[in-house]
Amino acid sequence: MTPHGLTFLVVAVFFAATLLRSALGFGEALIAVPLLAFVLPVKVASPVAVLVSITVAAVVVAEDWRHVHVRSAARLVLFTLLGIPFGLLLLRGASEPVVKALLGVLVAGFAVSALRSRGEYALTDDRLAWLFGVSAGVLGGAYGMNGPPLAVYGALRRWTPEQFRATLQGYFLPASMMGMAGYWAAGLWTPSVSRYYLLSLPTTLLAIALGRAINRRFDARRFFVYVYAGLIASGGGLLVQAFIAWTSR
Repeated sequence: MTPHGLTFLVVAVFFAATLLRSALGFGEALIAVPLLAFVLPVKVASPVAVLVSITVAAVVVAEDWRHVHVRSAARLVLFTLLGIPFGLLLLRGASEPVVKALLGVLVAGFAVSALRSRGEYALTDDRLAWLFGVSAGVLGGAYGMNGPPLAVYGALRRWTPEQFRATLQGYFLPASMMGMAGYWAAGLWTPSVSRYYLLSLPTTLLAIALGRAINRRFDARRFFVYVYAGLIASGGGLLVQAFIAWTSR
């Protein structure tokens, strides 16, 4: 692939991933790094994805801070920090295919059950935020996929589309900044990372604006159908990753 073709592909992937993230509040992990890993080293793709994540979260929070459930976001971030070490232990000590397969079944199973029950399950307060925050930390620390537990929590809390999108970005902003600090400390914030990020920035900002417009057009019922569809896709993605990891042994 030519350098110009590679650049176009990177920009296009981040545009699609950002559009999904801006419209729903999560889901870019299904698109960005898994696709870019075919053409870029993961040590480059992952830091660029985190820089894009910081940008998306910062813009959304700046625009829609009134919709952020600050207490919920703060609790989720706090308990995520507690969960990350367990995720690292899981990464080192557990079978990756087995763990990803189980998580895929759980995430997709919850979404299918929620669609069939038509919203009978709900959380009225933040008392269980610790459970979803720790789960996000474990998944994030092990596999960089902390979105599904957060999306499940937001769906159970019955936030409006605006609240769901803004509150998840209120979580992702500090979490992504901490992740980028780790990449910097490890020497992985390289000139190539900065280059791809800056080339993707104009279309990333366009995708954020388009995603915000799409989010505003959702009614609550239709929005959560899309959220559950995203969770089913996340579960399916985990199952595919589990299969690939198993067959590559």
